Amino acid sequence: MKSDPAQNEEIAGRLAALSHPARLAILNHLSRFEGCGCGDVVDSLPLAQSTVSQHLKVLLEAGLITHERRMPRSTYRLNREALRGVSRELNSMIDECCAANCCTSKHD
Repeated sequence: MKSDPAQNEEIAGRLAALSHPARLAILNHLSRFEGCGCGDVVDSLPLAQSTVSQHLKVLLEAGLITHERRMPRSTYRLNREALRGVSRELNSMIDECCAANCCTSKHD
């Protein structure tokens, strides 16, 4: 990962948001549509509306989804660029680690 503390904080927050199975399921559901209301997500998961709302809030705060309020309903969408950023940062960290041979054992 980059040595920029603010960047590390942002990535860590996004990884924390990704660390719950229900939030991964929500992201998976949103990935199949251009936008969904909370009710659409609730209908796709075996979770209560209040639980889905809480998970959407975590994903929104982490910047992994966006929220647009339009009457009569609100729409949630993936923030694909944010997800790509997490992927790039993880790939970069893994590439750096492996290039430095830190992934090999000295006892082999």
